[in-house]
Amino acid sequence: MAAQRGAKTFQDLVVWQKAHQLVLGVYRYSAAFPKSEVYGLSSQLRRAAVSVPANISEGFRRRGKADKPRFLNIAQASLEECRYYLILAQDLEYGPSTEFTERLEEVSRMLTRYTDTILNSDS
Repeated sequence: MAAQRGAKTFQDLVVWQKAHQLVLGVYRYSAAFPKSEVYGLSSQLRRAAVSVPANISEGFRRRGKADKPRFLNIAQASLEECRYYLILAQDLEYGPSTEFTERLEEVSRMLTRYTDTILNSDS
């Protein structure tokens, strides 16, 4: 994660890039949900997905060893919320969500490594 520390903006973070791609995929996936889900599952899934890169970006400029990881933890929690909504969407037969679950796992692992790097750094 050394490259993460050299990032000039949150958009330089690979974890943010992957999370943003997850959001774009979730928007395309949920667009096919039944119209009755516009204010239900579709909205909830999109909101949770958007929260992941939003919290990564919000935490990017935070100072202090505890502040930045707090936003990354919120991003992790939003990933878990997404995980449930993807399970529900698949169980409701709105479409397979395996692709998104794999992306979610990747972002989760990256967030964990990034958080650990911050917590274990000297600064």
